[in-house]
Amino acid sequence: MGEGGGSIGSINKWSLDGMTALVTGRAKGIGAAIVEELAKLGATVHTCSRSQEELNQRINGWREKGFDKITGSVCDVSSRAQREKLMDAVSSLFSGSLNILVSLLTMNDNIKEVPSSESN
Repeated sequence: MGEGGGSIGSINKWSLDGMTALVTGRAKGIGAAIVEELAKLGATVHTCSRSQEELNQRINGWREKGFDKITGSVCDVSSRAQREKLMDAVSSLFSGSLNILVSLLTMNDNIKEVPSSESN
């Protein structure tokens, strides 16, 4: 094994080829960095943002960098209906198979406490 231990022969032990990932909550900052890192490792990634403009900018930027396995949709994860719509879209995109979930949610005044009936 070489220095850093990144690979054994031609096999990269950090490969996520064939894996699917959903990153929710942010399409900028740490969320964007996580999406890009997962894509660099070979995962097919779906992300979401409350802003269509922000999402389009990020996806276009990733496409320019050669990341063609990143998709996205608009979703406010504080809304149960929008979360359900997101999960339907992800299930369809990934043929029902989600391997990695990264949930990033920032607290702000727009987020209301989720009633216990919605926590299931």
